[in-house]
Amino acid sequence: MKQNTIIYLLRDEGHELYQIEAFDILKVPYYASSISAGFPSLAEDYLDERINLNEFLVRNPADTYMLKVRGNSMEDANIKDGAILLIDRLLEPENGRIAVCYLENNFTVKTIRKRDGRLFLEAANAAYPAIEVTESMRMQVLGVVTFIILKAEEQ
Repeated sequence: MKQNTIIYLLRDEGHELYQIEAFDILKVPYYASSISAGFPSLAEDYLDERINLNEFLVRNPADTYMLKVRGNSMEDANIKDGAILLIDRLLEPENGRIAVCYLENNFTVKTIRKRDGRLFLEAANAAYPAIEVTESMRMQVLGVVTFIILKAEEQ
């Protein structure tokens, strides 16, 4: 079993960026039946298999990294302060996807919106206006958010 290796890449104004290098093989029980949010069921009777979380969560290991969120501009998308994002550099930053961007020397996580031939980085919090990205601005998409990791008590 490989040891989990996370390499510290960059720290900028409180942002912590990590690259995933190697993964433990962690398999957890997967039950084929869904869980009821109402009447309890005996899910353990339906144990189907064990799922390798690495394979489930990460499509492109060499191009996936994690980033810890600071701030609340995306809280309505359930990306809260302190959440850990899994980000895949190989996914296309299509309209409506949440992406990590480097905009004018700052990291940000926003929803990509294309309207009338214009590009916007949109927050998921009404307190933050959308940012129109113009040709004069330096902007690079660093990857698309694939999963949000929060502790249950933080949701």
